[in-house]
Amino acid sequence: MSPRRSESVRRIAAIEALVCRDVGRKTQELIAASAGELATAAESLAGARSVGLITGFFVPRGEVAAPETDGPVGTALLAAALSACGLPARIAVDTPCAAAVRAAVEEAGGGVAVDEVVVGDGAAIVRLIDAWRGAAITHAVAIERCGRSGDGRPRNMRGVDVSSWTAPLDDLFLGGRWTRLAVGDGGNEIGMGRLPAGLIARTVPNGAEIACVTSCDHLVVAGVSNWGAYGLMAALAVLRADWRDTIAKFLTAERDLAVTRAIVAKAGAVDGVTARREATVDGFGPEIHGALIDGLRRIAWGQAAD
Repeated sequence: MSPRRSESVRRIAAIEALVCRDVGRKTQELIAASAGELATAAESLAGARSVGLITGFFVPRGEVAAPETDGPVGTALLAAALSACGLPARIAVDTPCAAAVRAAVEEAGGGVAVDEVVVGDGAAIVRLIDAWRGAAITHAVAIERCGRSGDGRPRNMRGVDVSSWTAPLDDLFLGGRWTRLAVGDGGNEIGMGRLPAGLIARTVPNGAEIACVTSCDHLVVAGVSNWGAYGLMAALAVLRADWRDTIAKFLTAERDLAVTRAIVAKAGAVDGVTARREATVDGFGPEIHGALIDGLRRIAWGQAAD
């Protein structure tokens, strides 16, 4: 292995260690089972020609009914960065989370089409599959997208059936010959079917009920799904020197916070853990997310990242 290749491998391993860690969900075994997949996912994405992303997780809890902050933020920043690098990107989302995704895309810098699907409109998914095929999508990337469990229904971490607010975008994810990448953090997201059978059921609370059966080619199990998107951005910066300066403009603590604030203010998004309408993600404030992004920049770009 050449010194340059060896250094890239070392940096991406350090990126994975930073973003793929258990933050209290009992996912350490899931992370261990998918070790090294951030590198293979990024290497695949580095050769993409057109990318379709899927996100949006709705939170119906008591008096709260809103999209969550995890997912749209990281997806929009990754998509905007890819678009700015000259790679066509579009995001698919269902209507309950569409406003959050549009607000995220606008704040992230735009340049990304949003494909909205109405829950219950199966024909719309068929049309969207055709549209993605027509757009010559080479890579589909699902980030924090609730997928179907063993009984065919999408369930949140509490085991609640959320099919009333969740279109089966698993069908889109699986509907073409594109390479399938997925990012999740709990076990119920699209892509988690790649893990060994029964692992989620044995290790994650409510795992037997919530485990998503939809598989993928490359799975990143992150501590927070937005972090997985940022890990992919940092890894791409390591792998693609021609994209590095452009990605650096999107992978900043300031952008992360600005996009999070925008989807809360414009779309009423809530923290998926606390169910509060505030600019936090999975119970963590900007001081945590910002420090993580700063760490990614130090690894991928060195101390002179700015």
